[in-house]
Amino acid sequence: MKHISILVPLGDAALGCIEGPYTFFTKTNDFLVRSGKPALFNVHLVALTKKVQVYDHYFTVCSNMVLEEVQKTDLIIIPAVNGEMKKVISLNKDFFPWIRKQYKDGAEVASLCLGSFLLASAGLLKNKACVTHWSAANEFITMFPDVKLESDKIITDVHGIYTSAGGNSFWNLLLHLIEKYTSREIAIQCSKYFEIEIDRNNQSSFTIFKGRRDHHDEPIKKAQLFIEKNFQTKITIDQLSILMAIGRRTLERRFKKATYCTILEYIHKVKIEAAKKSFELGRKNVDDIMQEVGYSDTKAFRTIFKKTTGLSPIEYRDKFNKSTPL
Repeated sequence: MKHISILVPLGDAALGCIEGPYTFFTKTNDFLVRSGKPALFNVHLVALTKKVQVYDHYFTVCSNMVLEEVQKTDLIIIPAVNGEMKKVISLNKDFFPWIRKQYKDGAEVASLCLGSFLLASAGLLKNKACVTHWSAANEFITMFPDVKLESDKIITDVHGIYTSAGGNSFWNLLLHLIEKYTSREIAIQCSKYFEIEIDRNNQSSFTIFKGRRDHHDEPIKKAQLFIEKNFQTKITIDQLSILMAIGRRTLERRFKKATYCTILEYIHKVKIEAAKKSFELGRKNVDDIMQEVGYSDTKAFRTIFKKTTGLSPIEYRDKFNKSTPL
């Protein structure tokens, strides 16, 4: 029997990331029993206190254990948290020594979506790969520069530490754990029952690029704005260097430090984001959109588009463009 500890954080948390894993593991027990095998998972909601937690003013969660009552567990699940991250981390800091001790004693730990901020704060992600919601990538990198954020992946699995990307991606992590703990057959059954696409491994197609603006380098902000207003044209680093009156090497260094992107990466991301919107809202052909966003080489455009989104231009259009009524 595996003991599953789903944490009930203080502050604001994503209710679905608490209820979802609870339902998932208990339903898997049903599938196991029906197949003639014993139930495997003993699932508990674990909190710092016995006080009922209220999320979003309306939703209450009653934990059935507090930390002191859990001497040993096999898997800790840290749900997504919301709000101002430094405040949320401070509210939940008493979880961290317990998480570290359980991991040292052999437990595995999984964070869901923005739960990665708590996992990183517990000190278990240093020099390890992880993922989080794409919208929080810049903030995460700023707060935890010693963690290897892999922003395009859906899940990571490193030495018993698991993380999942944003939103409903946690279901893919749960499937991954079920396959690891039981079998591919049971994982497929769960996939079909909950209607989850199994083996989804990339969140790039869901990402909306927004250049980092919470830095204090004003000339770099001006360079970002220039790129965003003139992406249809050919922009060179030398051109930006002259416009900003900053030497090329200094500009490149400062731009990367401020935005976490090289200048060329930033230009391509802005162009591809514009192309994505055109594919989502219209039925123009690939060549027309390519030229509108400032590319002249079809092969280069397709290559950069797929590298950025995980899909070809046509695959992306077919996925997100609703051209006919239901």
